[in-house]
Amino acid sequence: MAASASHWHSYLGVIVSCERQRLEHFQRAEDILLTLLEGVHAREPRFLVDYARNLEAFEFALCASEDAVTMEVPLRIDGDALRVLACRPGDTPAGHRPGLGTFCLEVPSPGTDLEDWTSTVDVMERGDGAGCLVPGKVLQHLKELLVSAIVHCQRLFLLQPGDLSAENLQEDAMELSLLIRCGWKTIRFDIVPVVRRRQEPLRLKGQQSDRGFPKGSLWKAMEDTHFVPASPHCWRSSTHLPILKLLQAVDMLKGPHLDSLRLLDQLRVQDWEEEAGKGSLTFNHLKMVLLWSMELFPSPEDWQDLEGSVYRLLVILLRCLATRHLPHFLHPEENLFQGEALDLTSLYHKVESFAQDPRRFLRFHFGLPARTNSWPADPSTRALLHLPTKDRSYWDTAYFDILLNQFQVYRIQDSARRSAASQLLSKIRQVNP
Repeated sequence: MAASASHWHSYLGVIVSCERQRLEHFQRAEDILLTLLEGVHAREPRFLVDYARNLEAFEFALCASEDAVTMEVPLRIDGDALRVLACRPGDTPAGHRPGLGTFCLEVPSPGTDLEDWTSTVDVMERGDGAGCLVPGKVLQHLKELLVSAIVHCQRLFLLQPGDLSAENLQEDAMELSLLIRCGWKTIRFDIVPVVRRRQEPLRLKGQQSDRGFPKGSLWKAMEDTHFVPASPHCWRSSTHLPILKLLQAVDMLKGPHLDSLRLLDQLRVQDWEEEAGKGSLTFNHLKMVLLWSMELFPSPEDWQDLEGSVYRLLVILLRCLATRHLPHFLHPEENLFQGEALDLTSLYHKVESFAQDPRRFLRFHFGLPARTNSWPADPSTRALLHLPTKDRSYWDTAYFDILLNQFQVYRIQDSARRSAASQLLSKIRQVNP
């Protein structure tokens, strides 16, 4: 059953009304965290304090769930002077295999003031035995300084009892987690040391230009490489902040792009959560779907109303769930569903139920989620969603235009696009009669 515009906007209005309070909670917790990081910097100037946290606040206000906030702590290191080398088995102790896409950061020698954070890699492997920055040593040093800063603030009564929990600092993880209370809400911050390095403009796979994004935004998002710990011995390139920069660029455009993300994220928390112990869709998954929708639906005509905008994200999400493949926007060869304990079949049926009958779900309720057993799905739509992924024409605007038409939300007047969708549909019917 189709939902009226008032249903869509009423549901969205409640979501947006909560964002101001969420932002206030974030800012109070952030003040406590910055105080601690200032204490860390006073004891060790190589750990810098980055006060420009607008991207993290932006994401926290958007997200409906209580996900951890990743906070990067930049290292006072000339990242451009480092030599980036792929990690090899000889770079890690026996029994520790380096993961794919992990790196050693070789530092100039000597006299770099980094000796206590480095170790010498295998001379035969690298040829010169230069020192490499060891993330495990950096993390341990940062952990010790955070504990010291917490104790110092408690002695000065800058922290009240219950303001902060550092129990998770005992965990052997690649981030340092602190729970900070602000009012009745507790926010988890995952603190990560980061090495920033300038890089040449990338030729992104799958994206030929800024199609769908403000001019220059893709290049600006990727002008720096952010290396964060992947293991105690290797680093990896993080896309956390580049993705947030792209989301912020989307926010500059006219249209309900981010409103679509807000609405689907609320549904994710309210109706699409899996049983305890099972993996679920995350806000990061939905962020990636939004970015792909910008690439695949670049015309302003695609983003005229909230319902049509939401369905542009829905058809991409359904395709990814049906094929069990969600490509990373900046690294399309990476499948974000791979290696996660997700019941993709169950998630597919939940998202499909909403796409068929959104009116039943556009309301706030407590307790059990809305029932997803509605009338049977259209078999032709399901067949289209399950077409093989090896044909790249099934990851293109024309293909998703066909799906929009299946859900009766295709209102594009562009004759070239309508013709492309019609031709592709004819081809599909010939190959799959």
